[in-house]
Amino acid sequence: MKGKRRSRKQSEKWKRKFERYREINRQIEENALDILQSSNFHRMKRYLQHGSMTVNDHVLSVARYSIALDDILHANSSRKDLIRGALLHDYFLYDWHKPDAENSHRLHGFYHPGIALRNALKEYELTPRERDIIKKHMWPLTMVPPMCREAWIVTTADKWCSLLETLHMHRGHGAYLRRQRYKQRGI
Repeated sequence: MKGKRRSRKQSEKWKRKFERYREINRQIEENALDILQSSNFHRMKRYLQHGSMTVNDHVLSVARYSIALDDILHANSSRKDLIRGALLHDYFLYDWHKPDAENSHRLHGFYHPGIALRNALKEYELTPRERDIIKKHMWPLTMVPPMCREAWIVTTADKWCSLLETLHMHRGHGAYLRRQRYKQRGI
């Protein structure tokens, strides 16, 4: 009997987690369908971010963690600004691991927030909070700290996701990309 009770409890716990995950994804879709459907957003699936995560997977994780953090803190942030800023915070649209002739990406951490903001402004009309999120998510590398709670939440979620991804504790579709590149090189 004890084993059945434990498995029922565990089943209910997983069901609650799954429902929460679905609710978070519903909120992301409801507030940023235009971003999710854009070709440049899908283009981010081609670039690795940290570890084996693609930039696309990374920004989706940051959006999910930002929503969860906002709920835990009862911060009552603008959900729409929070989600859209999280999805666009790394909208730099290049592979920062490969230096090119024009731009050396050695200082990527310092410069990509400005590049992401310029790219996002070309496609979307951004609120001041969304701009603050994108421009200052790399604080303290960006000398000026975030000025709104949404930017602080996304900055924190970004640091957390980056840590998990770098330590290979959170895996995305990028593992497939890395295996493909190794195959191409004969490794």
